[in-house]
Amino acid sequence: MSSTPPTPTSDDPRGPRARDAEAAQAALAHGEVPDTQRPFATDAAAPMDVRARRFRARDGILTVVIAAIIVLVATGPSIRRTGNRMDPGFERDMVLAVGKPAGAVADWLPFHDWANTLTGWLAPDSEVGGAGAFGTTAVAGTGARGVAPVGPEAFDPRALGAAPAPRRPLRTLLVTGDSMTMPLDAELARRLASRGVDTTRDPHIGTGISKSDLLDWGALSSKQARQDRADAVVVFIGANEGFPLPSSRPGGKAVECCGPAWAAAYATRVRTMMDTYRRNGASRVYWLQLPLPRDGDRREIARTVNAAIAVAAQPYRSQVRVLDLAAVFTPGGRYRVSMPVDGRDTIVRKPDGVHLSDAGAQLAADLVQRDLERDFR
Repeated sequence: MSSTPPTPTSDDPRGPRARDAEAAQAALAHGEVPDTQRPFATDAAAPMDVRARRFRARDGILTVVIAAIIVLVATGPSIRRTGNRMDPGFERDMVLAVGKPAGAVADWLPFHDWANTLTGWLAPDSEVGGAGAFGTTAVAGTGARGVAPVGPEAFDPRALGAAPAPRRPLRTLLVTGDSMTMPLDAELARRLASRGVDTTRDPHIGTGISKSDLLDWGALSSKQARQDRADAVVVFIGANEGFPLPSSRPGGKAVECCGPAWAAAYATRVRTMMDTYRRNGASRVYWLQLPLPRDGDRREIARTVNAAIAVAAQPYRSQVRVLDLAAVFTPGGRYRVSMPVDGRDTIVRKPDGVHLSDAGAQLAADLVQRDLERDFR
């Protein structure tokens, strides 16, 4: 008698489940595992190769460690830069603890540059390039629409939290300008004489940067810088301003005070003088803004002059100091004849409503001397 279990036929009146159950019982009786109880069906035509390499747990851990090292080295500069921008604290210390060594290694290896190159296509604005891109933008002097580059002289190190330049000996001082310098020049000369400072007083009464009929301050500043070669230059000028200035456009009409066009033209002249006086960084320049005058028309001119001075000094903030006398003598734009000085109400303006009195000049000298002592010893 055959031991092979009966094979159900298509005309078997029993249901599928009954047939499967009978087949399973027959298979178990012969010591076989029925197909219905096997967890995975295997293909007899493609048996598993037991000799094939299978990854172990330590292989997976090693792969993760290697990938982490590659990521750290490739992104080390970014981690370091992020940490430097964080506020002081535990989190910043932890980020820098990883970012500094990773960044140091990345500085010596090309992985960071490779990562930037390989992932550059992911940038959402990858199509924004060509004309106008930073790498193709012309600077002043290279094209009609060039942009003047910003130099390091435009930043006062103290404003960046960096150490200022070492203080140098102050041996020579030039105090120049119009009648506003008097008696400030005499006060500074008296104070600094005991320190062995040679002070040159060179006021030019009745002159102005916006008027060249009596004196061209562009030419005078060049002569002063060339002859005096002072360690420090104090400039206080502006009592006679407001005259029309030439247009920046060839053949254009003269520009009247005191709109943006006039302020721009005036600032250009002031910047030229500042650059001349600083002598490529060999000198320090201390430019005093005007205390606002009593007269309303003069006040408008002085306010424009002060704004132009501030703009003019922007490229040379590391070497040009702008002293805001308007905030000291006319706070909030309010003219005052007297003000508290050392606890006493003191007259600080002359009767003309423009110049400083002797006491006012002493107060201005305090401000100048304070800045001088920051830069010189």
